[in-house]
Amino acid sequence: MKTRKLIVPLVVAAAFMTACGIGKGGSDDEPNAGMQLFPVEKDIQLGAQVAKEIESNPSEYPILDSASNVAAYKYIYGIRDKVLATGKVEHKDDFVWQIRIIKDDETLNAFCTPGGYIYFYTGIIKYLDNEAELAGVMGHEMAHADLRHSIRQMQKQMGLQILLSAVLGDSSALAQITTGLIGLKFSRAHETEADRKSVAYLCETEWAADGGAGFFEKIAASGSQTPPEFMSTHPSPDNRIENYHKWAQDLNCPGKGKFEERYAAFKALF
Repeated sequence: MKTRKLIVPLVVAAAFMTACGIGKGGSDDEPNAGMQLFPVEKDIQLGAQVAKEIESNPSEYPILDSASNVAAYKYIYGIRDKVLATGKVEHKDDFVWQIRIIKDDETLNAFCTPGGYIYFYTGIIKYLDNEAELAGVMGHEMAHADLRHSIRQMQKQMGLQILLSAVLGDSSALAQITTGLIGLKFSRAHETEADRKSVAYLCETEWAADGGAGFFEKIAASGSQTPPEFMSTHPSPDNRIENYHKWAQDLNCPGKGKFEERYAAFKALF
């Protein structure tokens, strides 16, 4: 990706860094270390801007219209609602937690922007085998937003000026942030933390708490040791499968359903 040089007024940048605690320590490999890079309000603002950018580009992001796909959206929002109802999502009432389905059967991807805008490609929807797996992936992506991993990772990969410019409305920066978010690679610690949160979310629901493991089990069964970029390449799929099962046991989550038939009916809508 070609990085554009973006100029932010020095006084604005300095004030923003001071207000947000940037540069006060912490590492991306320590999920809870240091202060957050932006206040929650900036997550919400940036997420809304990214969502607008995505919706303005239907050729690259062919989003299925919710009015014409009522059953599909009702189903997937139902899963979201059950995750939020657990009370485990810290920013349940702060973020929008809006879901959009992108019609692209060739792309095995899902992502969630700052502020809780969740996107699923039909490629991954069709790849998964049951509802617990979809809920596990959704929980993982929601956890990244809820724990505000994206802001930290983008600041590390793209630099502070790009983020500040996007928040201040620079269209070039916003386009770069949008592209970066879709293929964002998180640190090992952030991926592990999001996996763990997915188990914690599902433990309070009707689904098997280790539902997210099913995705990696399918990857492993296919002979590929490299999962799609959105789920990162570390920790390894085998380690992540083991972690999902162990955490479900540690939390004493009872064995629950995977709901293959309900999921098959959902996939048939596409």
